[in-house]
Amino acid sequence: MNGRILLLEGVDPGAKANFEAAGWEVDLRAGALGEADLVAVIGGFDAVGIRSKTQITPRVLEAARNLRAVGTFCIGTNQVALDDAHRLGIPVFNAPFSNTRSVAELVMAEVVFLARKLGDRSREMHEGVWKKTAKDCHEVRGKTLGIIGYGHIGRQVGVLAEAFGMNVIFHDIISQLPMGNNTPAGGGLDEVLSRSDFVTLHVPATAQTEDMIGAAELAKMPPRSHLLNLSRGNVVVIEALAAALASGHLAGAAIDVYPEEPRTNDEPFSSPLQGLENVILSPHIGGSTEEAQVAIGQEVSTKLIHFLQRGLTAGAVNFPEADLAVRPGAARVQHVHRNVPGVLGDVHRIAASHGANVLGQVLVTDAEMGYLLMDVDSHADEVVADVGKLPTTLRVRRLY
Repeated sequence: MNGRILLLEGVDPGAKANFEAAGWEVDLRAGALGEADLVAVIGGFDAVGIRSKTQITPRVLEAARNLRAVGTFCIGTNQVALDDAHRLGIPVFNAPFSNTRSVAELVMAEVVFLARKLGDRSREMHEGVWKKTAKDCHEVRGKTLGIIGYGHIGRQVGVLAEAFGMNVIFHDIISQLPMGNNTPAGGGLDEVLSRSDFVTLHVPATAQTEDMIGAAELAKMPPRSHLLNLSRGNVVVIEALAAALASGHLAGAAIDVYPEEPRTNDEPFSSPLQGLENVILSPHIGGSTEEAQVAIGQEVSTKLIHFLQRGLTAGAVNFPEADLAVRPGAARVQHVHRNVPGVLGDVHRIAASHGANVLGQVLVTDAEMGYLLMDVDSHADEVVADVGKLPTTLRVRRLY
């Protein structure tokens, strides 16, 4: 066996099979672990895979004496202390593509549900109430959908919305190529809010997006419009949204993420949005389809295997990206070091002192860190031992 992998929160079993086929021992667990429990076990693993509930805190990282990489089997990485992981030379990988279709489909389903008040009608029928009415129920064709955050998910939502006959406008802080007839809003966020019958949020959790939709922003939306949030729980001020719904300014909302969420299915859920008319509440299931979980399991496990066995960092969110083709007969040295002048020269002098010929290498850096992959023809263990003594070295190992 190469080493041990810890997979938490019911990561798809296909990821476990992928690791085992590559020669790794896998501990697959259904639930999340709290900080204290994770600190107690993390030292025995080379990599850990989580979803959204487990927090990889600075304390956890400091206890992870053997940890080489973290995989978040989801889009978000805000549950990981990325700066601390970077400082310790631990790359973090996520799955930015694999569940985009699942989220986009749910968005469009909820747009139709809100337009037709289907959530209320379904609840009434379960309670034995027959309320056949067309009042305040509309087609979505010809309506305007405003997308805030035009990344992988936002673009797919835009394509699907056009197929429904909707007009699509969007805003993103980064210039994005429009899909189909989707149109960027020249007036930015305010224009999207003021022109849209439905506003859907697809932004990451950052300092800039925290509480970005509050009372002032909701007031800019047209009367009887709708808000959807399937992005991050701290993007919308829930109390302000509840007030806008209760007053009748907004006609409905669909919320999948919350500022505070139960850690397990056994814990209760409470929100000011409960009991309000035409409000769809779902338990953070935007990407929770079997297809998405299979795809995420394959995407993240493959990235982790490529890093653990070959040192490749393509797709890491907190690490310089490096790729180096495998050379038959070569031994690969992986070196993470402080980004200061002269490190590469020091490594080359050590290799030369042992008679090791460098067959290929790649060095990538950011402001603080340098990451070197170097293939040598011989004496790799001796090179690793001496490179590890350099004061600039953070981590060094022979991969094969």
